[in-house]
Amino acid sequence: MKSFFILTLCLTVTLRANDFNAIVLEQVHAMPSGGGYATTRAAHDALLDSCAISSAGIRIQATHATPSYCSGATYLVFLKTLLALQSHGKINIGEDAWKALMPARLGDGVGVWGRWNANGPGTARLFYELRLGRNFTSYEDAQPGDFMKIFWNDSVGKNERGHSVVFLGLENKDGVEHVRFWSSNKPSGYGEKSVPKSKVSQALFSRLEFPSYLNQLASLPARDKYLASLLSVNSSIGEVRKMTGAR
Repeated sequence: MKSFFILTLCLTVTLRANDFNAIVLEQVHAMPSGGGYATTRAAHDALLDSCAISSAGIRIQATHATPSYCSGATYLVFLKTLLALQSHGKINIGEDAWKALMPARLGDGVGVWGRWNANGPGTARLFYELRLGRNFTSYEDAQPGDFMKIFWNDSVGKNERGHSVVFLGLENKDGVEHVRFWSSNKPSGYGEKSVPKSKVSQALFSRLEFPSYLNQLASLPARDKYLASLLSVNSSIGEVRKMTGAR
């Protein structure tokens, strides 16, 4: 595999082994603010325009991805985290893997982006398939910088109402426990939000621990049948746990 140039990024934290949440949070803090929320074709085109590979290196410009939507926002943070780790010498992802990581026009469950963008446990399923890190459902185990899928209702799949976010922690507001997170949120777009914990029906966390396993993307099936099926059928939290290895 040919070598290629990686744009230099600056990391301002010291990493412990397999502790990448600080880098995830660093990328969150570097993301733009606002820009509007939309799930239109124009928003997806903007996401595609924000990422590219060329002879000059890998380009990820989140400011191009506006308006934005939740899964696109968290995916940009994921990609920016990988790029930061690679430029700092913590991982070495090959060019073929980077090409597979670029967002594209893919159906739910197809490729990396199609998994991340799918209904249900898209991010967690990807982490489970490639052994990128642990998936779990307990707030007690959660740490700021974990990727998080919020289910606003009890449905998973066809009838779900969900949100892809980066978990920032729990906080108390006027005696009510709240979940604080970052994503592209209605109506403003990129930014932080805090909601009562009681509003979250189910939570699924994914922690990046072994990003170098992305070099095994060639072994990933082209299409995840489970995630693809969630466009037209409903699953359950029990099945989610089974399909993601979540505790």
